[in-house]
Amino acid sequence: MHPGLTTEQVDTFERDGAVLVEDAFPPVLAERGRRLLWADLRGRHPELDPDDPATWVHPVVRLDWSAAPPFVAMGNTTRLQTAYDQLAGEGRWSAPFGLGTWPIRFPQRDVDPGDTGWHVEGGFAPDDPDLAAQGWWTNLASRGRALLMLFLLTDVGPEDAPTRIRLGSHRDVPPLLADAGARGRSVADVSPDAEAVSRHRTQALATGRAGDVWLVHPFLVHAAQPHHGSAPRFMAQPPLSATGLLDLRPAGARPTPPTPVERPVLEALGRTA
Repeated sequence: MHPGLTTEQVDTFERDGAVLVEDAFPPVLAERGRRLLWADLRGRHPELDPDDPATWVHPVVRLDWSAAPPFVAMGNTTRLQTAYDQLAGEGRWSAPFGLGTWPIRFPQRDVDPGDTGWHVEGGFAPDDPDLAAQGWWTNLASRGRALLMLFLLTDVGPEDAPTRIRLGSHRDVPPLLADAGARGRSVADVSPDAEAVSRHRTQALATGRAGDVWLVHPFLVHAAQPHHGSAPRFMAQPPLSATGLLDLRPAGARPTPPTPVERPVLEALGRTA
């Protein structure tokens, strides 16, 4: 197995804003994770039965942040840690200590889950409590977030509520943040603009098999969708936390070449990468 990403995969990430890492963690970890999540689901919703679709009455159930050992191991395989270095830069990310909140989606053809709008992710909550009350924020330097990651614990086909992504939309978002400075903009404020300016982009689906991981640029415009398949979909969408800020100085004013996360941002701003 290749220890990280190929040159072609890195190029795909820079061009599209997302890349699929197949077999990013072992199937046995996916199985252990599913068992833990089903136990949590049954504890919160005793009516849920893994073998009885008639009990799947919720379009989506969100489980709390989890740092159970299988989830920590999933996020820290050698294959993924090498990929983090390749995309975000060595020493510029923090090792995941869990896989975040789990939106477990159940097949519901006629029920709107209510969370399917196009958006970008935030990376921090402002120090000002009034601003923090508006939810998560993002800024041009992508404070707090090095990547968005999609961990698949079940096989996800086109009908199984795969995340929708607008390929190349990570180049549409930087101009929306350019005048906002370090303060940035709230996700609720910037997402409608991001949706509007990226409508011309080709849509793709983040499908894959259990054990696969999508690594996604922090500015990529994406959306959830209803589940029209036949089995519950287990997927986590944690951040890869950043240890610093993007270095958006042009070539000649920086000590190292831009990372694959930084280069599309520089190009979107018209700066020499």
